[in-house]
Amino acid sequence: MNYTREELVQSESPCNQLRNAIYHLERFMKLNGITDIRERLRRMGRNIAQTYTNYWKPIDSVNLDNVKDVIATFYKNIFNSSVSIELDNLENSIIVKDNDCALCKYHFEDINEAGCEIIISMMAEFVSLINKESKESPKFSLQPLEVSESRSLGNKICIHKYKIGGD
Repeated sequence: MNYTREELVQSESPCNQLRNAIYHLERFMKLNGITDIRERLRRMGRNIAQTYTNYWKPIDSVNLDNVKDVIATFYKNIFNSSVSIELDNLENSIIVKDNDCALCKYHFEDINEAGCEIIISMMAEFVSLINKESKESPKFSLQPLEVSESRSLGNKICIHKYKIGGD
């Protein structure tokens, strides 16, 4: 069955195939001597966001007042995850804890980069693209800092960290 991108965005299909493909792709890259795997996963996330925002945007502008709601909506609607979100004013960052990361269900001994690298770059790009088209022209942005813990790397949860910029 062939689906358009818009139909795929509207569907409630699980991320199983993407999750499986990511780790096969990482193994393939390692086997072929590719060393910038994290950057490639992050580029993949940015590219996905650029397509995704053509079909779905939960809000017209993202700022410090609504960023927690936007992040929660993003994770819920795209990855079917309920996350906890903390603002760290000292570090000017956001910490997202995902107990059920759609891209990191299993621990893999031979994997060094978490599949959720795709998620953190996708989220940051998503915010950037929404604000780029905003009439309010806010200066708020997110930058992906790190995946500090990942279920695919043997941790109990995935923890995603973002740097807050602008505003």
